[in-house]
Amino acid sequence: MYFIFRGNELLVRETEIELPDASACAALNLSHDALQQVWLHDPAIRTTHVPLTSEPPPGYAFRKLRALLSELGDRWAVAGRAFQVAEWARTHRFCGACATPMAPVGHELCMRCPACGLSSYPRISPAMMVLIRKGDSILLARHATYATARHTALAGFVEAGESIEDAIHREVYEEVGLKVNNLRYFGSQSWPFPHSLMIAFTAEYVSGEIRVQADEIAEARWYGPADTLPEIPAIESIAGRLVRANLPSGTSCP
Repeated sequence: MYFIFRGNELLVRETEIELPDASACAALNLSHDALQQVWLHDPAIRTTHVPLTSEPPPGYAFRKLRALLSELGDRWAVAGRAFQVAEWARTHRFCGACATPMAPVGHELCMRCPACGLSSYPRISPAMMVLIRKGDSILLARHATYATARHTALAGFVEAGESIEDAIHREVYEEVGLKVNNLRYFGSQSWPFPHSLMIAFTAEYVSGEIRVQADEIAEARWYGPADTLPEIPAIESIAGRLVRANLPSGTSCP
């Protein structure tokens, strides 16, 4: 099984969501042994990144990995891991301390510098997500970074020295000017864009009026039982499940 990425796109067949075979890899000048193993216990599953100028072999197309979330089904988790492993291998070819070419360590997913001994593992960046409740209402926001973003829960990366809880309080106040308490863990999901771990919570509103951080949030407001909900994330994402699990009574998804 081969996962071939071009930027944030995955190579699949044009007519169905099937992964490339050995002949497609050969057309891209990729040998089996040159590809990175996704799991060390299963050498049949391999992955790599190809240059952005690469053209797909006949019968194949590069499609956005995020857009394939629902279509990949059970293969989504494997594809996400493959993307992160391929990105790690692509960005750790040289030592970050002395610039010596790195060498793979056989018994684990690790690149080690033969000159200074620096070890590099696939990166994981923890990010908090929180859905704030205020009585029968929930807070949904649309992020400013994406012009077509859906309305969703607040989210942000955990900074050095922070706990997840610290990050929630900081991000909520920075992004919408609110104070919250009663944090409750909801769930988590690996999110390979490029190497996040989303850790989701609910929280209860304490005080403050909505004041959006313009460079992060395009709009944010409370949605209650009498309101028509905007478009929310797909149910395959942790954000989609978090919002759906806390919908105001009597509302339904658009």
